[in-house]
Amino acid sequence: MTGGVRRASRHLLDVLLPPRCLACEGEVQTQGALCPACFAGLTPITAPFCGRCGVPFTHDGQAQASEAAGLCPRCSRDLPSFLSARAAFRYDAGAKRLILPFKHADRTDLALPLARHMARAGAPLLARADMIVPVPAHWRRLLRRRYDQAALLAKALGALSGRQVLPDLLRRVRPTPPLADKGAAERAVTVDGAFALSRRGGAAVVGRHVLLVDDVMTSGATAEACARILLGAGAAAVEVLAAARVPDPRLRDA
Repeated sequence: MTGGVRRASRHLLDVLLPPRCLACEGEVQTQGALCPACFAGLTPITAPFCGRCGVPFTHDGQAQASEAAGLCPRCSRDLPSFLSARAAFRYDAGAKRLILPFKHADRTDLALPLARHMARAGAPLLARADMIVPVPAHWRRLLRRRYDQAALLAKALGALSGRQVLPDLLRRVRPTPPLADKGAAERAVTVDGAFALSRRGGAAVVGRHVLLVDDVMTSGATAEACARILLGAGAAAVEVLAAARVPDPRLRDA
């Protein structure tokens, strides 16, 4: 197909099916975009944030208190196993308009737009990565949902970056209850022992720099559990990239 024919076909498609905002479905100029109002509702994570777990500081006092070390209170007390973590957005009302339909309403078309934002926020992490590994869902959840949103993000990031994606490297060997209402300590207990390496996955990670991908990072307990498995199998380092990060300071105090 020539460039002219391709442009004409795209124009015809836009006439028949006008581009819609990914969040509110209002009209926009191009396919796969957000309207100005929905885009303005997103809160990109920018400095100051914890240099290790990536949690955004919620007020000036936190930023000033951690300025010397560059760490949140929790990481200052107990460094996570993963080298660093980043996320594209704060998990607030604006981000939920994308994340929740992506997770629960079959909006798999949101994987690539979210991955583009993740790739920008986590560009240094992607540059260091040898492979991309998603946080796995349990098979019972896959039966209900029919897709793994973290795996879709990982595959989209792989397509954008050219990095190898290993969607089945980790397994969730037992289901875990919803973690949304649990504190950091309770989350850590809940996910302990919930993950394992696939039977043929050990050799793949030895000496490699792994980028672990998830949709939402809250306390970091899930990322920590997965990172320990990967490092125990011989990975050189693990970093974490998520679409959104919960800024709740209470989760750093447990």
